[in-house]
Amino acid sequence: MNEKTGRLRRAPEGFLSRQDLTLMQQQGPAERRRFLRGAFAAASAALATGALRAQANPVPAEGGDPNILNLPPHALSLGQPVALEGYGKPSKYESNLQRRQSPGLTQTRQASVSFAPLQGLFGIVTPSGLHFERHHQGWWDIDPSTHRLMVNGSDEKMLKRAMVFTMDELMRLPSVSRFHFIECGANTGMEWGNVAVPTVQYSHGMLSCSEFTGVRLIDVLEMCGVDLKRARFVLAEGADGSAMTRTIPMELVRSGQVLLAYGQNGEMLRPENGYPLRLVVPGVQGVSWVKYLRRIEVGDQPWASKDENIHYIDLMPDGLHRQYTSIQEVKSVITTPSGGQVLLDKGFYNISGLAWSGRGKIAKVDVSVDGGRNWRPARLETPVLDRCLTRFNLDWVWAGQATLVMSRATDDTGHVQPNYAQLRAVRGRRSIYHNNAIQTWLVQESGEVKNVQLS
Repeated sequence: MNEKTGRLRRAPEGFLSRQDLTLMQQQGPAERRRFLRGAFAAASAALATGALRAQANPVPAEGGDPNILNLPPHALSLGQPVALEGYGKPSKYESNLQRRQSPGLTQTRQASVSFAPLQGLFGIVTPSGLHFERHHQGWWDIDPSTHRLMVNGSDEKMLKRAMVFTMDELMRLPSVSRFHFIECGANTGMEWGNVAVPTVQYSHGMLSCSEFTGVRLIDVLEMCGVDLKRARFVLAEGADGSAMTRTIPMELVRSGQVLLAYGQNGEMLRPENGYPLRLVVPGVQGVSWVKYLRRIEVGDQPWASKDENIHYIDLMPDGLHRQYTSIQEVKSVITTPSGGQVLLDKGFYNISGLAWSGRGKIAKVDVSVDGGRNWRPARLETPVLDRCLTRFNLDWVWAGQATLVMSRATDDTGHVQPNYAQLRAVRGRRSIYHNNAIQTWLVQESGEVKNVQLS
């Protein structure tokens, strides 16, 4: 996609006809590969005869010979020197791909959100500089040499000895690296009542996926002499001004999933992502991934902190609040084509999107291009990992008619992503958190894509 125009690029005219694309779509993998090899061979022959040379350089220099190829400056002179210092940056032509805030979403930017540009990302890993942000009282750049992590217990029966760790001591312990998604519990929250936002960045952009590196929390607790029979929960506490505290069930800790993470995508955490230490709780809503982590306490019951009593809870149809519903249920979204984009012409397109589940791996994703009447299985691109984003793709030939495009994910525990009618039958219309309903995009005859909602 061209990020500056928001339009989807199409293959060069004449490279593949619509009939060819339809045939390719119906073929199996082996036949498709043979078909594409033949098409590329034909394109290479055209290049060899100079048939496509004019496309590369259509305008000769003033007074120049039109039969002589006029090379651009980057092919005729030295380029920029190797950067000996500094941090690498994207191309200036990609400057439009960035995190964006939603105007008026919160009263102060210190307690706000920036959304990841899902529509412009490839694969499953979110670049650290595009990772979504959610802060409750702003972010800090904490000196790692002075930061400490304290581990204590409600009594000595559950934890024999309280300990305090420096960052150096934690980073000397055996480490693990794992890919996991993180999703805010309020992701897609504005869609509960009505369609409210135009693009996938604003509807689903409180979602990112990274490789996290750190120490297993269970290993640190065992160093402190935890009694796994008595201990039922841990409390994680952050060092920012909001002192974010969250209860984590001990069964997640015992499984070895929960990490004390200092690394992200091959480097130290960014300050806005919790530098120098944060909790990683795979499959659980992002608020439990406490940033600037300074304390872990072991106990035998939930702590019922303010962000567990009155925030991040589900308002049910009967007026009751449901608490401690932290698991992010199976979910998916098509990112291309998606709201705000434009299909330039009829023909072949690759439908692409992301699927994830807080309960395990994605087992399959089905895609519909007729509003849910018919479904086709999408290709799950490797790797397919536990509690991680999975990229899916589907070949599609658009004939130019108005089309409703949607995806439906199923995880390996058998949970299936619901539509809005199914979700609201259980949850009502007045909730905010944990919306995993099927997202629908309307492709209009003009090629413009808009956010719509099917009840």
